[in-house]
Amino acid sequence: MEKGKDVNANKETRVAVMSIIVENPDIAGEVNALLHDIADYVIGRMGVPYRKRSISIISVAVDAPQDIVSAISGKLGKLSGVSCKTVYSNVITRED
Repeated sequence: MEKGKDVNANKETRVAVMSIIVENPDIAGEVNALLHDIADYVIGRMGVPYRKRSISIISVAVDAPQDIVSAISGKLGKLSGVSCKTVYSNVITRED
């Protein structure tokens, strides 16, 4: 790979929504760090603290290569007290 060359150049991106439930407030920093890693792909994010149940509900809309979304979703799901599910749209765009 050439230095400075974007590895995701000329890749297909998909619009997706990641739904995240955080049951462990101590892990919030790790969740935010992982989401920061894909900040360039994030279309929008909404977080709702559900104080009655002591959980946080986060929705993140992204337009990214599917492998990037899958990797972050998997990493989030492996965190203790975090559940993550992703829904992909059929909107696929070729990035040049």
